[in-house]
Amino acid sequence: MTEAIEGINPAVPPSGTGCLECETEQGWWVHLRRCAECGHIGCCDTSPAQHASKHAKDTGHPFIQSFEPGEDWFWDFRSEEMYGGGPELAPPHSHPADQGVPGPRERVPADWQAHIH
Repeated sequence: MTEAIEGINPAVPPSGTGCLECETEQGWWVHLRRCAECGHIGCCDTSPAQHASKHAKDTGHPFIQSFEPGEDWFWDFRSEEMYGGGPELAPPHSHPADQGVPGPRERVPADWQAHIH
């Protein structure tokens, strides 16, 4: 795909391999999402803190892409629609496969299912 899409910047690398805020707060996540505009890595809405959605709301950045291995779908917060693909974003395209889900392993509580949305 060569067409430019407002709200998606394919050149911006991800902010890291884990949720930016959860790493700062020593929290944990279920799945990771990548802001397609600025590269912010946040946790999904199933995660306790839901940082990816909060980032989109706070910044107005409309698109996220899954940051899970083997997934390349996008979500548009404005239309609340999922897209099966889109422009290829700068690598890496997911967290390391050995990172674990949920993660990071050492911070996930034994009763993690009781804390998800």
